[in-house]
Amino acid sequence: MSNPPSPRRLLVIDDSEAIHTDFRRILTDEPLKSRGELDLMADALFGPEAAGSSVGKTVVEVESAYQGEEGVARVREALAEGRPHALVFLDYRMPPGWNGAETLRHLRRVAPCLPVVLCSAYSDYSWAELQAEFGASQLLRQLRKPFNRQQVRELALGD
Repeated sequence: MSNPPSPRRLLVIDDSEAIHTDFRRILTDEPLKSRGELDLMADALFGPEAAGSSVGKTVVEVESAYQGEEGVARVREALAEGRPHALVFLDYRMPPGWNGAETLRHLRRVAPCLPVVLCSAYSDYSWAELQAEFGASQLLRQLRKPFNRQQVRELALGD
């Protein structure tokens, strides 16, 4: 018998608790608790296994940090434990502490190869400025708020 895969560890660094809840709903089993009529009809027709959402079958662990300093500390701890994060979703603005760019500078010192997705409805920096400072690579992506489920899943899971 094989062991289940280790969870894909994601870190959300954002000052809004609602954003953390949104990420958990999109990436974990939580949405299955409040399924719509269409899901219930599919269960009735095809059985719960056939109609089951792939979200519930995805092994994801979403960790939270509410300020940049806390997020960098969590990344550092995860590395020390040998359980690094696969990806960080990072807000641009998190008053009163470090903003997204400052947090990213610290993250790059601690974990230079950690992929980061910068998230916000607005930014104090242009995307070109951020790419000039941090490099235009697959390690740095952008997600505009409000975001949709599919965008988050694609970035988080590589769908």
